[in-house]
Amino acid sequence: MARGKSSIGKTLVWGLLILVVLGFGAFGTVNFTGGLRGIGSVGDTEISVNDYSRALQNEMRAFEAQTGQPMTLEQAQQFGLDRQVLAQVVTNAALDDEASRIGLSVGDDQVAEALGEVAAFHGPDGKFSRESYAYALRNAGLTEAEFEAGLRSESARNLLNSAIYSGTALPDTYVDTLLGWAGETRDFSWARLEADALETGLPVPGDDELQAWYDDNVDRFTLPETKLITYAWITPDMIVDSVELDEATLRAAYEERSAEFNLPERRLVERLVFGNEAEAQAAMDRIASGEITFEALVEERGLQLADTDLGDMTRQALGEAGDGVFAIDTGEVAGPLPSNLGPALYRVNAILHAQETPYEQAVPMMRDELALDRARRVIEGMAQSLDDELAGGATLEELANDTEMELGTIAWNAQSDETIAGYDAFREAAEAVSEDDYPAISDLGDGGVFAIRLDEIRPPAPRPFDEVKDEVAAGWDKDKTTELLVAQADDLAQQLAQGASFADLGLEPNAEQTLTRDAQISDLPSGLLDAAFEMKPGDARAVSGDGAALILRLDAVTPVDRDSDASKQLEGLLKDRAAGSVAQDLFRAFVTDIQERAGVNIDQQAVNAVHTNFR
Repeated sequence: MARGKSSIGKTLVWGLLILVVLGFGAFGTVNFTGGLRGIGSVGDTEISVNDYSRALQNEMRAFEAQTGQPMTLEQAQQFGLDRQVLAQVVTNAALDDEASRIGLSVGDDQVAEALGEVAAFHGPDGKFSRESYAYALRNAGLTEAEFEAGLRSESARNLLNSAIYSGTALPDTYVDTLLGWAGETRDFSWARLEADALETGLPVPGDDELQAWYDDNVDRFTLPETKLITYAWITPDMIVDSVELDEATLRAAYEERSAEFNLPERRLVERLVFGNEAEAQAAMDRIASGEITFEALVEERGLQLADTDLGDMTRQALGEAGDGVFAIDTGEVAGPLPSNLGPALYRVNAILHAQETPYEQAVPMMRDELALDRARRVIEGMAQSLDDELAGGATLEELANDTEMELGTIAWNAQSDETIAGYDAFREAAEAVSEDDYPAISDLGDGGVFAIRLDEIRPPAPRPFDEVKDEVAAGWDKDKTTELLVAQADDLAQQLAQGASFADLGLEPNAEQTLTRDAQISDLPSGLLDAAFEMKPGDARAVSGDGAALILRLDAVTPVDRDSDASKQLEGLLKDRAAGSVAQDLFRAFVTDIQERAGVNIDQQAVNAVHTNFR
């Protein structure tokens, strides 16, 4: 057997760690005994049951780590993870078979070096420990021979991969072509023709023309799948008028919210704190003499006015400074006065007078809020009994007849947003409901509840022509306007190409410069950039718009600047991407060739048996 060097250390540590983590029981393992050994083969290389089960388990646990949700085998199959894993183990087996055929492997020294790099195999002294190694493999359900054989196989596969990927080099001409295509820029000018520029009026379409336009654009008028749903619902607004509030409840609410209805006098205050009384007094003297303003003093201290803003303050909240601050008028400064940070100057920006709202005036403001709150509690108390009645066989019609719930029907689809369809909870329920579901009480999110029943599912269908005739006429007008404007724009574009200027044609142009193919400009009309890269300098053409026409003239083509930093970065990126793409194609072709030569055999019953052990 040929022996060769292989950098299996870093490349294989990832695979080793997965097996070791599995061994310590972080994810659990699936081991098979008895006669079931493999799920198939590629050539002479068997695909072991444990290889497939571990690979599938790893993918499922990786998905769980990303989503934070447990994954069942059924979910994995829905996402196609089982097929991806099967394809991967078949690919690995194909590479193992090819490596065996050509005698490719690594020596014992490289295997020992790789084992020594795995921290999980280290003992207390930080060096490779035979006991730790054996313990980890025992928990993973592996023997040393199995593990080291897998290590050699993975190393051989890496050698084959490296031979393909590292050996892929593209000719300079290929990269230059890509760079020239991606890096060159366009300068162009354009103008828009709107409907008011039409030289002729719009013709009046006949019914036959409108019908033909409707038939050609029927997808615009096709309703999505629609569910006919019967629902019963009740919200606080529906019963708020029937809620009675007694005097005692209103009085208690007024007392509880006394601070809201009876506000004391307040001041909007700014405060500038000083290190000691002398500094504060000196500053106050400067303000009093007119030498400096409060704003300038704040700036002199290296602060901004926002740093001094205390906001809305009561006399009590200002503590010992309260009387002094409340003794001055708007715009005046008081101090030095005490603060919890030291002597300070205070400026009043506004006076907010005390506000007292008597009980009689507060009642209307409180009544609606209290009634809605009482209505929510009433509905909350009803919800369980309503659900019990539905569970006992009551229909939505009976529920609406016997309670304050209201009955309704809706032809619901993803575009519906009227009445109850405006609630997220209803839309989610309508999306999920099936004909096999029984009605049940659900929350609407605002204190209301509802229950739904699916009566019928209508497949996507076009709305009748007579129902959408006005929309069809509007669409026909827009398309006809665009068609006539494009015809006008064609004539103007020919004149531009022959040397006329935009000004000569009475047009106001927009200029775009140095735009690449992937330029993203929010106000650039769709289609202009693509058209500019199809033209030659001096060419002009008309481009169709939405109810408008665009006139485009290409002014200049600037080749890519190969010496710019941006071009060098782009060149490296294109070279790496192109080489990687070619290498992937070669790798797929290589693996496919191996499989076709060696033959692939999959035992679906064995695969199913593996799946059974996951359930």
